[in-house]
Amino acid sequence: MNSYSVKLPRMGESVEEAIITKWLKKVGDQVEIDEPIVEIATDKVDSDLPSEVSGVIAEIKYQEESVVSVGDTLAVIHTQKETDAKPTVKKEKTLELKTKLSKSKTVEVETQKELDKQFERAQSLIDQPRDSLRYYSPLVKSIAQKEAISDKELSSILGTGKGGRITKHDVFNYLKSRPLQSSYHVASSFNGQTDEPKKEIHPSQTSVNTYSPNKNQLIELSRMQQLTAQHMRESLDNSAHVYSFVEADVTDLWAWREEKKEYFLKEFNQKLTFTPLLIHAIVKALKDYPVLNSTKEKDKIKMWSSVNLGMATALPNGNLIVPVIKDAGNLHFTDLVNTVNKLANKARTNTLLPDDVKDGTYTMTNIGNFGTLMGTPIIHQPQISILAVGTIRKIPSVIESPQGDSIGIRKKVILSHSYDHQIINGATGSLFAKKVADYLENWKLAL
Repeated sequence: MNSYSVKLPRMGESVEEAIITKWLKKVGDQVEIDEPIVEIATDKVDSDLPSEVSGVIAEIKYQEESVVSVGDTLAVIHTQKETDAKPTVKKEKTLELKTKLSKSKTVEVETQKELDKQFERAQSLIDQPRDSLRYYSPLVKSIAQKEAISDKELSSILGTGKGGRITKHDVFNYLKSRPLQSSYHVASSFNGQTDEPKKEIHPSQTSVNTYSPNKNQLIELSRMQQLTAQHMRESLDNSAHVYSFVEADVTDLWAWREEKKEYFLKEFNQKLTFTPLLIHAIVKALKDYPVLNSTKEKDKIKMWSSVNLGMATALPNGNLIVPVIKDAGNLHFTDLVNTVNKLANKARTNTLLPDDVKDGTYTMTNIGNFGTLMGTPIIHQPQISILAVGTIRKIPSVIESPQGDSIGIRKKVILSHSYDHQIINGATGSLFAKKVADYLENWKLAL
């Protein structure tokens, strides 16, 4: 008998610890490969930790609500030498079944025709999806329920886990090719401008859900809230925050989006929100000011060649999470739209993976989704700057033209740029924000 240590993996940059929120297995329980055994939470993402081996839980090192560090052993699994036969392919099963039927001494057949009938009946059992005979982990069931995946759909998904078992990655890959079904886009809709009714976040939907207006209450912060507060405080201590504000006229951009949104829905089955438009402008500006696409490493900064752009996203319960669009600068615009929608959907359904929230090099946050004009966001460490986008407003403006000035109604938005003044001077921080505004105002994109 061998022992296997279940250790806490790294969950993202600057994340060194997590909280054990719930054990899904107890000592003495049997566990299979890919089966989740414990739920963990950081200030960035909640996730389950699957087992990489089959065996029996022999020891649990930490109890629920314990804070553990990266590399700590959470549990010990006793394993046995693998004795299971390798799964055979359907063709091999078919051949074996037909051979057994033809040689069986207990089956009496008078003609080959009768034998073929028996074979066809048995073959239909192999071909028929048998959801009741397949094992689905609690996580897979949870994802299927949240994504409204029917039993028939679930049974049709090809499993890549041990013995053909469906893993959460198999479900996610299936969702990539599945027609987009979303009833609510969180935050990524940019200022709440979608074709769907806006679902507002009320205090009663937050983690503080026991509020009573008739009595004073002392409510303990959740572990995630405590970690978030700690990291925000550390960011303010480590970075000298300064701010630049720029107003952008997005009237023409608004009209372009209105013109193209039906095209995207028809051709790509994707909703075209303002988020990818903003990200596209930010990425272009970062190429003009590459120093802002950097992270701090002690007394040095690392300038990244690719832009991994995080989009701070508000969840229905009021919490905030930052999924990361990897290599955003090299994505075709249609791929960018697709990636934004997928990450927003995963955030909404609480199915983000640790890899979805790590390795960010720059962050944008959409405070306009709540009707806010502007804000002063805290830098997402170890990055050195962050851009906040306010709400889009119709306001009277002076319109300049060769024929003279006039007053007109324009759609405008305020961009708030926070940056570390220890590294970025005021000129660079301000010019970057102005460059983002220029790209939004002079939108040029060939599809």
